[in-house]
Amino acid sequence: MAEQQRVSIHGQWSGRMAFILAATGSAVGLGNIWKFPYITGEHGGGAFVMVYLLCIAAIGIPIMMAEVLLGRRGRQSPINTMATLSAEEGRSPVWKYLGWLGVAAGFLILSYYSVIAGWALSYVFRTASGIFTGADAEAVNKVFTELVSDPERLLAWHTLFMIATMVVVARGVQNGLEKAVRYLMPALFLLLAVLMIYAMSNGHFMEGVEFLFRPDFSKIDANAILIAMGHAFFTLSLGMGAIMVYGSYLPKDTSIAKTSIIIAAADTLVALMAGMVIFPIVFAHGLEPGAGPGLIFKTLPLAFGQMDAGILVGVLFFILLTFAAWSSSISLIEPAVAWLVENRGHTRVYASTVMGFATWAVGLGTVFSFNIASDIKLFDKTFFDLLDYLTANIMLPLGGLFIALFAGWLMAKQSTEDELNSSKRGYNIWRFLVRYITPIAVMMVFLNVIGVIRF
Repeated sequence: MAEQQRVSIHGQWSGRMAFILAATGSAVGLGNIWKFPYITGEHGGGAFVMVYLLCIAAIGIPIMMAEVLLGRRGRQSPINTMATLSAEEGRSPVWKYLGWLGVAAGFLILSYYSVIAGWALSYVFRTASGIFTGADAEAVNKVFTELVSDPERLLAWHTLFMIATMVVVARGVQNGLEKAVRYLMPALFLLLAVLMIYAMSNGHFMEGVEFLFRPDFSKIDANAILIAMGHAFFTLSLGMGAIMVYGSYLPKDTSIAKTSIIIAAADTLVALMAGMVIFPIVFAHGLEPGAGPGLIFKTLPLAFGQMDAGILVGVLFFILLTFAAWSSSISLIEPAVAWLVENRGHTRVYASTVMGFATWAVGLGTVFSFNIASDIKLFDKTFFDLLDYLTANIMLPLGGLFIALFAGWLMAKQSTEDELNSSKRGYNIWRFLVRYITPIAVMMVFLNVIGVIRF
């Protein structure tokens, strides 16, 4: 069959482990380090973890399998993959716009993600300088305020992070993406392990573990379930073209089901380990565990400034954050770069430079939305808030929904069976979930976040 002979012009991963590391790197990002531990503690601890794992099984893994399946069958950028597969399956060519939706989402997310990642990178050096040692809450807050209110400083860190991202992408699949994740992901797990050992030694480890894992079923309501469903979808980098293009580099004999389960498990493990690092530190210093995004740049630096070896622990933590952001960022821009190479015949270096510059330029809107353009608003949102809302609440859920619908309803059963190559029972479970359970769940999350339904 033609699809069995199709190969990606970009090359492919050297094996299953390379794909697992790359996809896990894409999935593990800034949200894993603060958001999952925070929402877990606030919504029932161990009870929420149980609900979340069910949502991962019913929503996250089926959509990930579908997205990898589409990528490997098409062996091209998401745009060209969807154009090829819709023609192959006798479907409307309009489905190519699902590819455009993913590529656009990844591009827009990276434009502001790079700015936030720049904060983490800058905090590596700020912490190393000892600026937080002995600082009170007002002094810590001042450091953050001075950073985001200085457009030139923000621009410098944004630029540096984008250059680091595009250098990796320009080197290609095996020499760039694969080599980067082979070092970044083990380093990330090693840093987490070192920080966790420290957390175990500070006397408040069990308090943090209890906050994360003690089951409180009284907090499990419809809202908690919706939050678990939403995070299960968002945490795996679904709907933004990254997993689809990574799937296009996957060898034919690699099991999509097994690798998807391993990636979901690794992503969840990182999030839980991050919680077991953060909350013992928070409780040891009498700080507020429900600080949300401010936990990273305001609450934790205060703790680092008060603890023994705080400079070392703080530097390791912000290096960890930077690595998590870096491994995600290379996957966000890869779909757009792959499309330029395929459709315009450009080299990887040229395509990476062009897309990197374009993303950097759009990122200026986010840089300025924290300072000189903070008063400029559309729909009562700054440029950054608008991009964040548009991508997270509209583009990604729609992308995930349409991926499930195309793979579950519009592709021939023979096509999906051939690509998944799993047991009959395993295939039937996936097909049932991706056709019925997953689309309904994603629609509920989508309608909830845009305010159409409320519980």
